[in-house]
Amino acid sequence: MKTKKEARLRRARQTRLRIAEQRATRLTVSRSNAHIYAQLIAPSGDQVLASASTAEADVRKELKNGGTRGAATIVGKRIAERAKALGIEAVAFDRAGFRFHGRVKALADAAREGGLKF
Repeated sequence: MKTKKEARLRRARQTRLRIAEQRATRLTVSRSNAHIYAQLIAPSGDQVLASASTAEADVRKELKNGGTRGAATIVGKRIAERAKALGIEAVAFDRAGFRFHGRVKALADAAREGGLKF
C-alpha cells in the first residue's frame, strides 16, 4: 500500500512531465502546516525566476498564521506581481500533487486575479 506522500509525489511527477512538454513557465506551489510557498520556474526547469512565501519577513509581520487561506491569497497576489515585473503573463500551474482546494485553490485564484493566465 502506498503512503499518502508517495501518491502525492506520483501525481506531481505526472504533472511535471506534462508541463515539461508544453515548455511553459511553471508556477509551483508547496505547502506545509505552517507556511505556503510559490515559485516561478523557467521553462527549462533549471532556474527559479521568482518566489513568494509566508516565511518572508514582511509577510510574517502582517499575518498571525501562515497556514491559512488568507495567507495563501497574499502569497498568490505577491507571486503575480513579481511575474508581471518579469514580463510573465502565462504560466502552467503545478500544484505538486496537492488537491486543488483550500489553500492551493486560494493561491491560484489570487494569482489569476493578479493577472496571471493558466
